Amino acid sequence: MDLNQLKHAEGAVKKGKRKGRGPGTGNGKTAGRGHKGQRSRSGSKTRSWFEGGQMPLQRRVPKRGFTNIFQMRYEIVNVGQLDKIKEKQISPDLLYARRMIRKKDGPVKILGDGEITQAVEVHAHAFSKSAIAKLEKAGGKVIKL
Repeated sequence: MDLNQLKHAEGAVKKGKRKGRGPGTGNGKTAGRGHKGQRSRSGSKTRSWFEGGQMPLQRRVPKRGFTNIFQMRYEIVNVGQLDKIKEKQISPDLLYARRMIRKKDGPVKILGDGEITQAVEVHAHAFSKSAIAKLEKAGGKVIKL
């Protein structure tokens, strides 16, 4: 078989309707668009969110709250996760390399969930009170950046 002998399967390809070709076709005159109105005109387009002139959803729903643009968004790491790292010094760069945080330059906060058994020196931008207590109890050091 050659490429020029390839054919579609029976019934796979259907001919498109020829609109506006006389009354005998059933799609003549207005070509299935009905009479008058926005959708009957040539070149008519509406955006997907257009609701026909009805008050749009984003204007019907009340506004609530605000976004504080000065908010500090910390990358969070728990003490239990630090126990898996077999290093004596833990810094944000190391956490980024181990894929424990997503942003390399963002501030890092250590939280106190989990347990730590080894003495490590942790460098981070913020610590919770429970994290400081657990790290120091294990013989480690807490260094704020």
